Amino acid sequence: MSQRPIEQARDADLRLTYLALRRAAQRARELAQQTGTAIVVCRQGVIEYLPPQPELAPTAQEPIPPCGDTR
Repeated sequence: MSQRPIEQARDADLRLTYLALRRAAQRARELAQQTGTAIVVCRQGVIEYLPPQPELAPTAQEPIPPCGDTR
């Protein structure tokens, strides 16, 4: 198994998996907030149920580039 960082993988799909997982996690949080559903996470082997967070005012942050953008 290679010890190189995932961002240096030869396969473009593999290089972009981290960004895809971040987008999926953000979408899951948004959907949970909209539906009032808890999010299930596992931290240090312990399953936790996180209640939906109240909607906050959007903060300024750099947008995630679309899939395939190699910037």
